[in-house]
Amino acid sequence: MNLTPRQVDVLVAIRNYRHLHGYAPTMQELADSLGTSKVTIFEHVGALERKRILRRDRHKARSLEIVGDKKLPDEFRASKLPLLGTIAAGSPIDAVENREEIDLEQVFNARSGVYVLRVRGDSMIEDHLMDGDYVVIERRDSARNGEQVVALIEDSNEATLKRYYREPGGKVRLQPANSSMEPRIVDASRLRIQGVVIGVLRTYR
Repeated sequence: MNLTPRQVDVLVAIRNYRHLHGYAPTMQELADSLGTSKVTIFEHVGALERKRILRRDRHKARSLEIVGDKKLPDEFRASKLPLLGTIAAGSPIDAVENREEIDLEQVFNARSGVYVLRVRGDSMIEDHLMDGDYVVIERRDSARNGEQVVALIEDSNEATLKRYYREPGGKVRLQPANSSMEPRIVDASRLRIQGVVIGVLRTYR
């Protein structure tokens, strides 16, 4: 795509933020995540707009969008999965962008793409998902009852890993796999599925 390394960093940060939060970062949030100034981010964004790789609405704060279905450098190998950050499995936390990669030679494959998150917390321990495990996520915006999902609750900046169950009255139950914890019931209209767990990786030291 004829990009500078820093322009690639900007695109990766935008992609990761949009996927983990469900909307684009502001210029200030993008600057903070990359450890640079807002002025510098405006310069990079302007250059990417001129290259027709990025577009935005200058009247909206969260309108940054990567044009089309362009692949970024960390997406070219099917076995090299981008590690986007940490997903809460206890108290909700903000996911953090991360440029690490997990290389899994053709172990996992999904038509819509996959990525990796690191579990933090113990709310899924009865599903054998432990603090520090890596979960492999298939990108999906829908799920079947009982599937382990990455769920984003709108208006709260809250992403969490739980089992998904549809309930009467347009509700969804996010069920922890820990008998000491209570499920959370939310309106289906406030919930966005970011992906479904298709595998888990664990390291032992």
